[in-house]
Amino acid sequence: MGSAGNGRNKARGIVLKALALIGGAILLRKLTRSATRWDHARVVANALSGEKFSYEQACRDPTNYFNLRMLTCPAAVTLDGSKVLYFEQAFWRTPEKPFRQRFYMVKPCSKEMKCDVEVGSYAIRDVEEYKNFCERPKSQRPQAEEVIEDVAEHLNTIYLSRCQRGKRCLYEGSTPPGGFPNSWNGASYCTSELAILRNGEVHTWDRGYNDDGTQVWGGKAGPYEFKPTHSSSVNDMYSPLNFAPVVSLEKKIDDSFAMRGL
Repeated sequence: MGSAGNGRNKARGIVLKALALIGGAILLRKLTRSATRWDHARVVANALSGEKFSYEQACRDPTNYFNLRMLTCPAAVTLDGSKVLYFEQAFWRTPEKPFRQRFYMVKPCSKEMKCDVEVGSYAIRDVEEYKNFCERPKSQRPQAEEVIEDVAEHLNTIYLSRCQRGKRCLYEGSTPPGGFPNSWNGASYCTSELAILRNGEVHTWDRGYNDDGTQVWGGKAGPYEFKPTHSSSVNDMYSPLNFAPVVSLEKKIDDSFAMRGL
């Protein structure tokens, strides 16, 4: 009787241990998957942040591209953990006068979707209040609570997926087929593409189309290529190419780049 009881206890112990191991494995898998989803969002948010220029592209093809400055920095974190970034673009010579200001909200894709990270673009309630936000001391910026309150109209969302090994990119993606509603310059909808490269570059391509499917704003030759700041590149910007009158550039930009479209 004693040996039979010991045998049952031993068997029960083995079963309990096995169940504990299985439960631990399931929990670990869930935790790992959750951490990985948010890790993707963190990597994308970090990659988008910082100062980048399209200087080299403007040198190669000044007909289709301008030397633009892209500046992005963390602004807040929402209750669900989404990272809110402030984003602005300006001509490199007049960084204090951005022509495009947005909030980006970066978070993992929902489990039902076949992507890794969502990058939502939102209008800002009072853009004047946020000009040169990233370059101000933190005490002189709108605080996180104000930022959340100033997130206005949703403009679009790009769905990014991790790139396969061997590609230049880390993440790439676009808006869904059909894009998002947009009425600037005669458009009825707009599309966006975004690629984050392993060397820190960010490539963006925004376009607007009318009801007939004709492109009415945005670049036609390909995406803008924004590269991280390097001292040599900054020095090179003071070349004759970049001393074209700002007024003429602002007039021409309507034909190739959306200032208010997205």
